[in-house]
Amino acid sequence: MAFALAQYIYCAMVDSQDKISRMKKASVHPRTRLEKQYDRLRQQLARTGYISRGSVLARSVTTSGRSGYQWTRKVGGKTVSVSLSPEQFQAMKRAVSNERMLHKTIARMEKLSRRILFQTTADTQRRKPLNKKVLGTI
Repeated sequence: MAFALAQYIYCAMVDSQDKISRMKKASVHPRTRLEKQYDRLRQQLARTGYISRGSVLARSVTTSGRSGYQWTRKVGGKTVSVSLSPEQFQAMKRAVSNERMLHKTIARMEKLSRRILFQTTADTQRRKPLNKKVLGTI
């Protein structure tokens, strides 16, 4: 398509086959290794139990002058501590551990998602290929 405006001539290619053929074709693999890893992480999330932010601490008389169990977290920029029974301590310990594992799992899922999306969808033409640092997969 060409048109003239005053003394200049402009040319524009619209939906040309050349541009489409240069785009990276989407791969049609039934289930890649990355998708299987992603599914395993998703199943791991489904098995996650109760979660809670903060940390739990078993205090002894020798280190703090008091004994007992404590759960500490930040609320509105302030530290809040709660005394716990031995049963609550064990439950909160598992919940805090689950919360930390949850964040690690989600971070791994995010990296895998980006790798899968950039490998399986059409890409634009680039002078240099995207590296792992740019994609945030390292």
